[in-house]
Amino acid sequence: MIKVTTEAKSKIAGLMQDDGYNITTDYVRVGVKSGGCSGLSYDLKFDKEQTEGDKVFEDNDVRLIVDKKSFLYLIGTVLEYSGGLNGKGFVFNNPNAQRTCGCGESFSL
Repeated sequence: MIKVTTEAKSKIAGLMQDDGYNITTDYVRVGVKSGGCSGLSYDLKFDKEQTEGDKVFEDNDVRLIVDKKSFLYLIGTVLEYSGGLNGKGFVFNNPNAQRTCGCGESFSL
């Protein structure tokens, strides 16, 4: 399961609305793909439909979809948002990551 902080929910709701999505009916698709300086990188986008094999969660009124392969890498992850002058945007606090890059956008196991 993936957790979503209140700050991340607020930012997601605004971005979804800006892009024509609805936080109550549409999804945030979270995934992992090859790439980044540590080997794997996070993928975050909006989606209106789930596909076969997707895991569907809801946390803090945010509907999340994770494909079966990515789910194994993301169990227990907390999605946060860091704003302000030194903010990095969305941050994945992944307890499964053994190593992360300096920007926090990629990791390895």
